[in-house]
Amino acid sequence: MVYAVRSFPLSSEQAKFLIYAQDKETQEKWQVAVKLSLKPTLTEESVKGSQEIEEIVFPRQFTKHNGYLRRQKRDWVIPPINLPENSRGPFPQELVRIRSDRDKNLSLRYSVTGPGADQPPTGIFIINPISGQLSVTKPLDRELIARFHLRAHAVDINGNQVENPIDIVINVIDMNDNRPEFLHQVWNGTVPEGSKPGTYVMTVTAIDADDPNALNGMLRYRILSQAPSTPSPNMFTINNETGDIITVAAGLDREKVQQYTLIIQATDMEGNPTYGLSNTATAVITVTDVNDNPPEFTAMTFYGEVPENRVDVIVANLTVTDKDQPHTPAWNTVYRISGGDPTGRFAIHTDPNSNDGLVTVVKPIDFETNRMFVLTVAAENQVPLAKGIQHPPQSTATVSVTVIDVNENPYFVPNPKIIRQEEGLHAGTMLTTFTAQDPDRYMQQNIRYTKLSDPANWLKIDPVNGQITTIAVLDRESPNVKNNIYNATFLASDNGIPPMSGTGTLQIYLLDINDNAPQVLPQEAETCETPDPNSINITALDYDIDPNAGPFAFDLPLSPVTIKRNWTITRLNGDFAQLNLKIKFLEAGIYEVPIIITDSGNPPKSNISILRVKVCQCDSNGDCTDVDRIVGAGLGTGAIIAILLCIIILLILVLMFVVWMKRRDKERQAKQLLIDPEDDVRDNILKYDEEGGGEEDQDYDLSQLQQPDTVEPDAIKPVGIRRLDERPIHAEPQYPVRSAAPHPGDIGDFINEGLKAADNDPTAPPYDSLLVFDYEGSGSTAGSLSSLNSSSSGGEQDYDYLNDWGPRFKKLADMYGGGDD
Repeated sequence: MVYAVRSFPLSSEQAKFLIYAQDKETQEKWQVAVKLSLKPTLTEESVKGSQEIEEIVFPRQFTKHNGYLRRQKRDWVIPPINLPENSRGPFPQELVRIRSDRDKNLSLRYSVTGPGADQPPTGIFIINPISGQLSVTKPLDRELIARFHLRAHAVDINGNQVENPIDIVINVIDMNDNRPEFLHQVWNGTVPEGSKPGTYVMTVTAIDADDPNALNGMLRYRILSQAPSTPSPNMFTINNETGDIITVAAGLDREKVQQYTLIIQATDMEGNPTYGLSNTATAVITVTDVNDNPPEFTAMTFYGEVPENRVDVIVANLTVTDKDQPHTPAWNTVYRISGGDPTGRFAIHTDPNSNDGLVTVVKPIDFETNRMFVLTVAAENQVPLAKGIQHPPQSTATVSVTVIDVNENPYFVPNPKIIRQEEGLHAGTMLTTFTAQDPDRYMQQNIRYTKLSDPANWLKIDPVNGQITTIAVLDRESPNVKNNIYNATFLASDNGIPPMSGTGTLQIYLLDINDNAPQVLPQEAETCETPDPNSINITALDYDIDPNAGPFAFDLPLSPVTIKRNWTITRLNGDFAQLNLKIKFLEAGIYEVPIIITDSGNPPKSNISILRVKVCQCDSNGDCTDVDRIVGAGLGTGAIIAILLCIIILLILVLMFVVWMKRRDKERQAKQLLIDPEDDVRDNILKYDEEGGGEEDQDYDLSQLQQPDTVEPDAIKPVGIRRLDERPIHAEPQYPVRSAAPHPGDIGDFINEGLKAADNDPTAPPYDSLLVFDYEGSGSTAGSLSSLNSSSSGGEQDYDYLNDWGPRFKKLADMYGGGDD
């Protein structure tokens, strides 16, 4: 606000001066020129005319109809009132005067209603109720309310409506009081590198709160600056009306400039730099990558080596350079082998972090076959190159791979090796030669052979030439033979560094010979005492196979003669026969019937097999009825073994119990050597006697108590376990003997001498044991000890000498030697 601080003359010429403004924080400065000129001189007519207020009259027209006055209806349009916003007053500012032509005859009252008057926002417009003068009370803001719609009313003093309400429209005229505002202060956009001129990039938008249909709200855009300014300071342009940003120059290269920053200005008044208001925003344009750079190997030849027979080993690391943006399809490299690997022993995987190519072995390589590979590899991106790029789409290089010879395992040929031999070969028979080959042709190595697995321990192998010889008889019926085949495994080891070994399996198909005699099956049976109603069906068990097994021949031996007399056997077919009683009755019991069985081998083999037959009494159905008697006649082998085991377990338990009892007795005797549990005063209550009714009613020999020495000495006691509180058998010391009629004053001397004697006696019992000095007897001349505390003994007696008797009399000294205390 510029105002005059004093009166001064102003000439007819314009006065000019500058106003400066400075930002305190950024120190940025601005300036503006101000021109002052004289207002034109106003005449009375112009002043009078300017003070005249427009008058709005209620429309009224009367016609005469049937003798009455009647208002004629007609259209009456009151032009709106235009009021500029942000007026400086003074307020209230008169706008119009509302008048009715009936105010000449009547006293009228005027009022206005509507938003801005009696409705929110209230109080903006007021009217003089008498003169009808309509005024505004404060500045208006078009951006808040652009138009007010009021209604004017005229009533008489009684409140009766005199005129129909009229509508008054007040338009707020816009002023350029708002700057343009961008929707975002920072705008982000992208454009691919290498884009042609005219490529759309992005759109920036600003808004102005002023009237968009007037110059105050018409915006224009322009670019103030571009950073960086390479390769051209005008790489972009903007549509001044729409805000669209497009490219105007070629040469966008992400590898050189990855981002551009534009300062965009929006100005109203159609971009008038003098009268328009402006604002700025920032547009950040990121140049996106396209695949305009193919990968290029860093070397023409790469080298690597791999041990033979190794897979999943990285042989070489191929490195490339790519100027495109890392970790994008335009940067990621795909490798392929274009030559030098017809058998597909190599593959190339891409490291996703470094983009390197890892040449890996996927199939074993034999040094003796191929000592070196020369691979041709190519590298290209995941996506094809952009159009118009002059570089080749891929790069090529060679990879030289050297194969390292390593010591390989010897291998047996063939493996497994199958031979056919008859069983029963004697020890020392040479079966075959089982040798291994060393694949390392360029290493001078020796192979030695050892036996690795021989379940039956039938074979041995020569460690030098691999000859296999038997060391036991081959038996086809051995449990180690499965399906007539015996498997043995041998180990071949070389002397390389490190030594290697290989295994081979020898399979011996054993041909059967007739070396097993048939046996009867089952070995136990039962039948009735009479031939009817049942018989015994038997067969033969032969561990050999055809043709050395069935059909079998069954017969009974000639001796003993009771066999053929009591039994008969009938051959049912080649494998089964039937045994029946030959006599009409055979006493119940268990019988062993020998049966001669002959197989069909060449030569045939025979055997006498024993069949245990239980003959029993049977019912009509042929079932045994005297099972208990037959069972008592004999026990099976399993039952006998079970009984023996039970007896052995029982004997062991009894022996363990006896040992435990003996140990317990020994421990108890060892404890009794120290203390008899019945005499142990620590854990037992020793009951000596009961007092009874007193000494007068008891007939005791008290002389034994007066003369302790007359008691039976310890030496004549029987030897046994002694109590801990008894005196041991030693020469007893001489304790003082109290006189028959002692003086009461010598009690202390007597006790003191007895204590000294006890202290010097090594055989004396512990201090807490009972010490017997003497017994006073019933007629003792000594007075009672109770008189020590009586008044007859003299209250002034001095007992301080008790302190001289030692610690044992300390309590008495405290009780009687303390004086008045």
